[in-house]
Amino acid sequence: MEKRATLHFGLLRFYRRASSWLRAQMPKALFTRALIIIIAPMVLLQSVVAYVFMERHWQLVTRRLSAAVVRDIGSFIDVIQLSPRHELTDKVIKIAGDRVGLDIEIMPPGPLPAPGPRPFFSILDNALSDEINDVIKRPYWIDTVGSSDLIEIRIQLEWGIMRVLTQRSQAYASNTHIFILWMVGTSLVLLLVAILFLRNQIKPVLQLAEAAESFGKGREIDYRPRGAKEVRQAGMAFLEMKRRIERALEQRTTMLNGVSHDLRTILTRFRLSLEMVDESAELEALKKDVDEMSRMLEGYLAFARGDAAEAAEPVSVRALLDELKADGERQGHPTTIDMSGDPVVTIRRDAIKRCLVNLLSNAVRHGDKIALSAVLDGRWLLFHIDDDGPGIPASRREDVFKPFVRLDEARNVDEGGSGLGLSIARDIVRSHGGDVVLVDSPMGGLRATVRIPV
Repeated sequence: MEKRATLHFGLLRFYRRASSWLRAQMPKALFTRALIIIIAPMVLLQSVVAYVFMERHWQLVTRRLSAAVVRDIGSFIDVIQLSPRHELTDKVIKIAGDRVGLDIEIMPPGPLPAPGPRPFFSILDNALSDEINDVIKRPYWIDTVGSSDLIEIRIQLEWGIMRVLTQRSQAYASNTHIFILWMVGTSLVLLLVAILFLRNQIKPVLQLAEAAESFGKGREIDYRPRGAKEVRQAGMAFLEMKRRIERALEQRTTMLNGVSHDLRTILTRFRLSLEMVDESAELEALKKDVDEMSRMLEGYLAFARGDAAEAAEPVSVRALLDELKADGERQGHPTTIDMSGDPVVTIRRDAIKRCLVNLLSNAVRHGDKIALSAVLDGRWLLFHIDDDGPGIPASRREDVFKPFVRLDEARNVDEGGSGLGLSIARDIVRSHGGDVVLVDSPMGGLRATVRIPV
């Protein structure tokens, strides 16, 4: 039992490894997979057809042609042997050359040549040998290798050796290459048609994927469903989803504008009422509370409203970093920039700037020195904002992205604010299809990395 269980476990592990290796080797693109689905059956079918043709038809024809040649040779041998003193030998040789296409020569008696090397795969050698053994039944020697167009056969007789030369085509189905050429040619034509057809069928799928990716990055799209029925259905569903999202955003923005108007009106009344009250310590506290409420209201509305209305446009990354550097130095903190070249990417400029300003403000609040850097890495644009502050514990770095979360340790994110700065920053970046992460900085503090697809 233990041996059977061990064997079963070993086979199962081998099967899993083989399956994993096969999955890793399989192409990932839909176009390549669909092409294989078309090519594999065609190759299999043609392989079977070629095998059947080679093994059945070609072999049968070759054997019949070889049998005809051997029967002709046997007939001439019989005629020569039956004539008195072989008087008809010259006439038989002439008839064989004129009528049958056999070049016959009677050589002096002697031993046959030593058997030469036989080809690894030769239907002709096998067919001729079998027919000579069955029909003539005399010692023989054949050469099908020496000359590509001729076959030499030597048969030992009582009075000498009959040497026969004949065309290979008389004993061999030599037009097989035509079948191979037709098969390969038609396969190439079918393959070309399949490639063109599949490209036209895959193109609408790629267009739908590009449209979805552009919409996820907040860019304007010009997409119309095309292609097969199922692809058009997926495209229509995508457009309907896009309209619902835009309608929901529009309704939310309209509602928030109304809420902000009403709340600002009430806060304005509070301020006016407080201005008419005599100065006192309690009055100053009330004014600070009203100002705090105004800041919290603006922060909340900015977080909920987002920047979806802004259109994406080409932006110079270096110019954006120069503006951030000026903001950091204006607040009294030495700020450096590190980047190569001046890449231009398509983003929502004001939204990304607001995200970076929020991160920069957090770095300025808790650090003395600031370092800004940008790297264009293939399809991704990376912004790094480093400071030399106290940092944030690794276990709390995800918590600071939650709305209204404020830390009481080491560094208090958005101190004096609403606790929405990092939430707004991540929301903006994710609306571009990217993300924001916090890691340890080489300067000893915190590094905020913004990763945006371009």
